[in-house]
Amino acid sequence: MNMIHSPEKAPEGQKKIAWVSKHMPVLSNLAEKYASGRPFAGLKMAVCIHLEAKTAYMATVFQRCGAQVTVTGSNPLSTQDDVAAALVEDGIAVFAWHGATAEEYREHLRRTIETGPDLVIDDGGDLITMLHRERPDLLPQVRGGAEETTTGLTRLRSLAAAGELAFPVIAVNDALSKYLFDNRYGTGQSVWDGIMRTTNLLISGKTVVVAGFGWCGRGVAMRAKGLGARIIVTEVDPVRALEAAIEGYQVMPMREAASCGDIFVTTTGCCDVIGAEVLPHLKDGAILANAGHFDVEIDKIALNKLAAPAGKPRPNIEEYRFADGRRIYLLAEGRLVNLAAGDGHPAEIMDLSFALQFMAMDYLRKNKGLPHTVIPLPAELDREVAALKLSAMGITIDRLTGSQRAYLS
Repeated sequence: MNMIHSPEKAPEGQKKIAWVSKHMPVLSNLAEKYASGRPFAGLKMAVCIHLEAKTAYMATVFQRCGAQVTVTGSNPLSTQDDVAAALVEDGIAVFAWHGATAEEYREHLRRTIETGPDLVIDDGGDLITMLHRERPDLLPQVRGGAEETTTGLTRLRSLAAAGELAFPVIAVNDALSKYLFDNRYGTGQSVWDGIMRTTNLLISGKTVVVAGFGWCGRGVAMRAKGLGARIIVTEVDPVRALEAAIEGYQVMPMREAASCGDIFVTTTGCCDVIGAEVLPHLKDGAILANAGHFDVEIDKIALNKLAAPAGKPRPNIEEYRFADGRRIYLLAEGRLVNLAAGDGHPAEIMDLSFALQFMAMDYLRKNKGLPHTVIPLPAELDREVAALKLSAMGITIDRLTGSQRAYLS
């Protein structure tokens, strides 16, 4: 497979990268601190994350710090070709393009793996899983990896539980400076950015059904409420359901919510959340969007059996019609709506997440002999990133006095 990236697209991609770099001060701070020492010199790094400007800036920071970086996308629809072209112009290997077929996507992963990485950053677990399944000969070279998402950690913990994980993986997603901000505020804003720019419809006054009340679901519901929507939450966990109810949201099963919702957003990481038993009960004009990593939360197979495709009224919107004339609209092919139909999380949010990824890679570089399982990012590195962010925002906080430390101990 020949990877072709049009050089004429690179200038637009470079502008995007330059823009986000101005709004990612923590990552820039780390680049300034470490670049001169080139701590990653001699190390090959494979990055599999949604390939847009923020990811690209992180890749260039690792390159400045000495790493030989190869980048691929973690979703065929979230890759931005102008950004990919800009990275190629900067000497970074890229195996990705927008709208790749399923086989092309897998081939991009294979080509990335074939570079023989020492360090891996993954988003969803596809790269690490393929590395284990298809190229076990390369596993001894890998010092470790880091995973960006809840979905990916679920997969990798299963691999570890089976005794098959061949190197340590740091659970960056579980760091406080990640999920409290990226999953909640990042997802909350970017999901509605994607939905609103795709549909050009009013959110205020509509009934929004949020499936799942984890940190992503909390953020989506919070921002929908701020936009003036009525919120229904569906859950399988009683504690999260109780929290949603105490927050003031209606809580009910998805089957009951089906006939009430104007806009549905799935945030569970599970499959068939809106499936064959729910689809027939959706009202005319219902909009379906997914914010989970994989396009399995809305059952597209069942949808195509129950309703007939009726064209694309707008980019990234597919219309389906039931036999009785009801219409429903699927956004971004059921893929991550904030990335497949938008630019993803705000730069300031990804500044935190990608600074944590930098810390994770540096920790793996410095520490050998870590257990071959999913491990937490050390708390002191988490706090360091938060402190750097506060400093960049011009915020200072109190410090414990000696007597206060003595009291607490």
